[in-house]
Amino acid sequence: MIYFKFPFDEQLYSTDKNQNINSINFYSFDKLQQVSFKGEITEAEEQQIATGLINNPLLQDQTHFEEETKEEYIHSLHNVIEVIKKNQLPKLVYSRRKIFRNFDQIDLTESFKNLCTSYPNAFRYLFNDGQNAWMGAFSEVLGKFNKETYEFETMALAGTLPVSEEWAEKEVEEQKPVTTYIQDILTNYSGNVQQSETYDHISGNIKHLRTDFRTYIKPEDLDTLIRDLHPTPAVCGIPKDFCIENIQRYEKFPRELYAGYIKIETEESIQFFVNLRCARLYQDSVHVFVGGGITAQSNPEKEWTETELKSEAILKNLATS
Repeated sequence: MIYFKFPFDEQLYSTDKNQNINSINFYSFDKLQQVSFKGEITEAEEQQIATGLINNPLLQDQTHFEEETKEEYIHSLHNVIEVIKKNQLPKLVYSRRKIFRNFDQIDLTESFKNLCTSYPNAFRYLFNDGQNAWMGAFSEVLGKFNKETYEFETMALAGTLPVSEEWAEKEVEEQKPVTTYIQDILTNYSGNVQQSETYDHISGNIKHLRTDFRTYIKPEDLDTLIRDLHPTPAVCGIPKDFCIENIQRYEKFPRELYAGYIKIETEESIQFFVNLRCARLYQDSVHVFVGGGITAQSNPEKEWTETELKSEAILKNLATS
């Protein structure tokens, strides 16, 4: 069962399993895993969450994963920065898992309610299909396609700081190749791409640099365009294939659905969201996925602090006993 809310929309939605429509699909970062929810998207009430998820109790954590220590993370990051400098990469995204085990039970309904309150401008979801249980809230739109007008929208989102801090050269430089990457791909599908100024995007206790894009595409080009965009430099790096290879080499854990994307189809539109600020939920642990864009100017200590800050998006909203 899945429950979710669209950005800036406090209506709770779920799916009607009696309908044989494949309306919601989660894709893993490497596109090899897919979690699908059939049924027409319908409005739901918050009291339905507890009863809707009760038939599928959370699984026990059989992964035997231990999160990497700060020292291990910083050691790996020094290696990543060497790769970036040696190959003159604009950016490579490195992630880790923060594993929380200090609880007896998770109140899924209350945790999801807290997440929705904290991130009203994000796509917020909670699901458990018996094999996978995940919760997340993320603001990055991979794509939004209007079925009537054929308008396509997307964004470049990169750079992360606490809301109170000022942008430095590192964050500004991190966002530039993301913007260029998206602009270059969109021009392959349209001769008229509108690009906004770069501005602050607030997400809870942190902010990002954001640039919006708008154009018109042929409906038959949509899936190919999404495949070209994913994974964006915001979750991978540039050049894409080389960065994926080094992500697999240096990251300690598989990303699973983290940094993948979700596709939601309604009568009016098809929306694609990047799956960031998320966690996999187990009966006895919570695996929070966090990452950061690494450049030649990156400071490993500061990057660690950034991932700790990002992990709060999930951890501070967990209701446990």
